[in-house]
Amino acid sequence: MQSVHFAYPGDLATPSGGYGYDRRIMAGLRKLGWQVEPLPLGDGFPFPSPETLSAAEVRFRALPAGTRVVVDGLAFGALAHAAAATDHLRLVALLHHPLCLENGLAPDRARALLESETCALKHAGHVIVTSPATAAQVHDLFAFPEEKISVVLPGTEKPDTYARPASDVTRLLSVGTLVPRKGYDLLLDALAELPADAGAWHLDIVGGLDSDPACYGALRKQSADLNLSDRIRFHGAVPEDHLSAHYRAAHIFVLASRFEGYGMAYTEALAHGLPVIGSGGGAVRETLPEGAALYCGTEDVAALRAALQRLLTSPEERASLGDAARSAARAFPDWQDAAARFSDILRETGP
Repeated sequence: MQSVHFAYPGDLATPSGGYGYDRRIMAGLRKLGWQVEPLPLGDGFPFPSPETLSAAEVRFRALPAGTRVVVDGLAFGALAHAAAATDHLRLVALLHHPLCLENGLAPDRARALLESETCALKHAGHVIVTSPATAAQVHDLFAFPEEKISVVLPGTEKPDTYARPASDVTRLLSVGTLVPRKGYDLLLDALAELPADAGAWHLDIVGGLDSDPACYGALRKQSADLNLSDRIRFHGAVPEDHLSAHYRAAHIFVLASRFEGYGMAYTEALAHGLPVIGSGGGAVRETLPEGAALYCGTEDVAALRAALQRLLTSPEERASLGDAARSAARAFPDWQDAAARFSDILRETGP
């Protein structure tokens, strides 16, 4: 039986896109006959304590020579020194997106993460990323060889029903952890400037509130200052099996990301037949199918407002985009496809 250790930071049950990817891939590998051994690395990443780093190094050194190990990038990018303890292993780094590109980082922290990720990647035999755009970033930022980078797109669940609720209020949905990168501040500014003829609307935001409490507090204040508090609800994180209900209850999906490594929430929304408004650079532009979504560039509040007004005032265009979304989603890989691709890469990178 083929075996692999899967090293991850924090709590694997955390309801986020990155952790969801890890859980699905681990489960898929087990179904394919792999023995998957979880290897928790502790809390605090990507800025762990010295004690956490030392403990991670001890765990890596304790593994037998030749052990195949996948390390999640949220941890791996911070393992500049501990990565040297992995040279006896067959190491694969799983990078959802470069840590040094996270929005809201102080310049000195961004530089430190760039240096740390560059150093850590010198010890990786292969890198798996979740989009072609991230593959290009890993090559350009870290000078990592292109031939040692593989893309495994996230899987997408396709629901059995696409019925939208009848309502006099158009329900908008955003899904993603409340951090600056997700651009919720941009979305609130765009919503505040909508004209009266946009009609009645309500925004549901589903995503963890604890990753950046300052960001959450700032958004609550911003919504109050813009007189939007009665039209916005912060639901916090929800279990994966409850998330589909939010997609089914919505009429429009909108996420004003500044940057995404892939954008699983976009493909989930498309699979649920929702018209999508999105932003976030190359990975999002690649993810959103032409004719099934409105792409608004990055940090362009005017474009977001125009797209929102366009869909809020046109049920016909919402329906047309929703039909195109369902059609486009049929071509998305499912999680079985993603796990099979991941498995093939692991086999190709060592006996």
